[in-house]
Amino acid sequence: MIIRESIYSTLWELGASAAQFTSANRRLRHWADVTPAEQPALFMSERGGHATVKKLGASIVWTLYADFYIYAHSSDPYLAPAAILNPLLDALEAALSPSPVTGIQNLGLPQMVQHAYISGKVQTDEGVLGDQAIAIVPVEILCA
Repeated sequence: MIIRESIYSTLWELGASAAQFTSANRRLRHWADVTPAEQPALFMSERGGHATVKKLGASIVWTLYADFYIYAHSSDPYLAPAAILNPLLDALEAALSPSPVTGIQNLGLPQMVQHAYISGKVQTDEGVLGDQAIAIVPVEILCA
């Protein structure tokens, strides 16, 4: 059995400590509602889960999903917002990287989490035509 709040809160703490975010909250806000002074900002959104049963009588095996939203603003007309966003993406990836010994990122919850990792297309808007850069980073959590 898994305890979702323990898993999501641990994932959140890992992401929020990845870099020096001016604002960080599990409650998602739209980038238009986050002022430049509040950025760089990190938010997380839970996207539900997928349940499977490997054989009759076996426990449910869960895959949980979350998205990290990173917002970066550049008021400098000579500094592309992507130049602020890219190191934040690298820091989040590093925070979620697996142990070099085991190759697994279990969030420190081995009794509930088999592996947590960035999975799928990372959506970005690098702020080419403005001052705002945005990234949405999908994460999958394979549960025991």
